[in-house]
Amino acid sequence: MKATQLLHNLGQSLWLDNITRDLLLSGTLDRYIAELSVTGLTSNPTIFDNAIKNSAAYDNSIREKLEKGLSGEKLFFELAMEDLTAAADLFRPIYDRTNGVDGWVSLEVSPLLAYDTASTLAAAKDLHARAARPNLFIKIPGTKEGLPAIEEAIFAGVPINVTLLFSREHYLAAAEAFLRGIERRIDAGLKPNVGSVASVFVSRWDGAVKGKVPAELNNRLGIAIAERTYKACRELLGSSRWQRVYNAGAYPQRLLWASTGTKDPSASDILYVKALAAPFTVNTMPEATLKALADHTELGSILAADGGDCEAVLAQFAKAGIDVDALAARLQDEGAKSFVNSWNELMAVTSSKTAVLKKAASH
Repeated sequence: MKATQLLHNLGQSLWLDNITRDLLLSGTLDRYIAELSVTGLTSNPTIFDNAIKNSAAYDNSIREKLEKGLSGEKLFFELAMEDLTAAADLFRPIYDRTNGVDGWVSLEVSPLLAYDTASTLAAAKDLHARAARPNLFIKIPGTKEGLPAIEEAIFAGVPINVTLLFSREHYLAAAEAFLRGIERRIDAGLKPNVGSVASVFVSRWDGAVKGKVPAELNNRLGIAIAERTYKACRELLGSSRWQRVYNAGAYPQRLLWASTGTKDPSASDILYVKALAAPFTVNTMPEATLKALADHTELGSILAADGGDCEAVLAQFAKAGIDVDALAARLQDEGAKSFVNSWNELMAVTSSKTAVLKKAASH
């Protein structure tokens, strides 16, 4: 049996960290759903940048939008919305079958709003309303400024994928924002089952300490941080405060492992997938990692609910001079800046493509 199926049987959701018009039109995404147990999808500015830059599949759609007078960010969101609503419709049977637990797709608010709570909230509400799909998450970064927007969006009934989380503390802050939004819905007499995932980035930790720690610690920091976060998640989901909201009809916020493609060519191509196999979590993986996983037929052990030996491993990193709290803050800040850079590149690609198509149309 394919390891993709084994992971699905274990109770972990496999999501694809990619979206392109070609994936949709060629039937490849349908095939991944049918054959590789894919039950959801995530996107980000870098993914759309590559999709639009490297494909002619968007050209007709761009032409139509130009004729309507759209350009820049507005034009991009129309393109993204077409892709993600089509993907949401493909995953809709899974969403319906799992009562809204699975079958989600994600669309990010503009990363330029990362430090502006009010604008982030307004954009999240607007994008969700325009998509008109129950299984579309809006991605909001779990930064200091993002957290109040996450609480308000959940209270407003907008499903949220909290992104750019790097540590247990980041996760707990995001979970608290989600929970406060749900508790406020309960107090207001509203339905409390608003979907959410908390996305913890894994492989970037190992990239950040590469060459700065003893060889035996290579590729171990991301997994140790994930294990520590998983332990906190299990404790939180079992707490009396969370059980009260389940009793009122709320769904738990699921933990999602992001950035799970192996960056180190000397390591296993499914290093993070194998290490982070755990029921009632999500692993969103790049296409190459998904295909690599399908070539394997075994997984190994599942993630320990008590975090395993993560604290002992993290103590070794502390001894090697790594301050994980400071590094988590740096990684989140760099992640936000990197999304802004990708966004600016995406806007430049969209503009240059529209200019080329305009020029062709005028000849």
